[in-house]
Amino acid sequence: MPDKTPLFDAHVAAGGKMVDFAGWELPIHYGSQIEEHHAVRRGAGMFDVSHMTVVDIQGPGARDYLSFLLANDIAKLTEVGQALYACMLDEQGGVLDDLITYYLADDFYRTVVNAATREQDLAWMREQKRDFEVDIVERDDLAMVAVQGPEARERVIDLLNVAAAETLKPFRALSHGEYFIARTGYTGEDGFEVLMPASEAAGFWQGLVEAGVQPCGLGARDSLRLEAGLNLYGQDMDTTTSPLESNLGWTVAFEPADRDFVGRKALEQQKAEGVDRRLVGLVMGRGGIPRTGTVVHTPAGEGRITSGTFGPTTECPVALARIPVGDFDEVEVELRGRRLKARVVKPPFVRMGKVKI
Repeated sequence: MPDKTPLFDAHVAAGGKMVDFAGWELPIHYGSQIEEHHAVRRGAGMFDVSHMTVVDIQGPGARDYLSFLLANDIAKLTEVGQALYACMLDEQGGVLDDLITYYLADDFYRTVVNAATREQDLAWMREQKRDFEVDIVERDDLAMVAVQGPEARERVIDLLNVAAAETLKPFRALSHGEYFIARTGYTGEDGFEVLMPASEAAGFWQGLVEAGVQPCGLGARDSLRLEAGLNLYGQDMDTTTSPLESNLGWTVAFEPADRDFVGRKALEQQKAEGVDRRLVGLVMGRGGIPRTGTVVHTPAGEGRITSGTFGPTTECPVALARIPVGDFDEVEVELRGRRLKARVVKPPFVRMGKVKI
């Protein structure tokens, strides 16, 4: 049986269509995925993301441990509340997961990892502990709600009466009583991701409903993140791909040169030799919707769609695709025996409500 978040009853009462996602029973929509998508782009929507795994890294060796564990450099975090997006790699440079890490103190960091990779991630993190003086603690006592959209921050600030959040910069977080409020998200819109004791989740959710925030399901979350050009682990990247092949080279910190991290040697070799695949955005006209696994024909050989949908904001089909490296800006997507033209672009397709293609 799938696990249930503290908000399960609220989802059912609101008419959420529940599905099994990564071992959790979550709503895919509450009636209309399109309406939920537009609510986030135009106003404020909220998602139950309590299935995400929160892990606290504590101890005198916390910084050194994370410096070794992550491909991005944890030393970039110099102010309390700062956040870092990074990939956790295997020795071959394959992506085990992508995660956000928050700096809370010199000996205290908080990470949020994907639900689908929870067991793998925790096992790997403990295996890499080695001689580092750290404790790795899963915080399964917390719930998490993402509130996203141009009106999202205002709604959260008013509900929690947290004036300090008004000046919180992107990729920063603060503690407010038992709440942990981060200006981060997975939609391409402004907003907060809010951690709280599980017992507080239902009240917080209801307060947002009363403030006019639209409950949203997994369907809208996926179309929003895809329009924003954000990778989904297990589709757009996994252990068979490196960050350099996944449009995530910017998350790899090769400097300082003396910092060792898991997968560094493999990435250095790949960087020196050059990659033969790249992750790009594709924009199509009418005629079909590209789906994961669809073949892409290019002048340099075949590629594959990793994520695809009809973009409610772009009003056209969009996709992420891993294709051979080459100097071309048009490809053909094979759908039901037909080859449809697609334009190669650099994601995102949409950013802060603005269409970028």
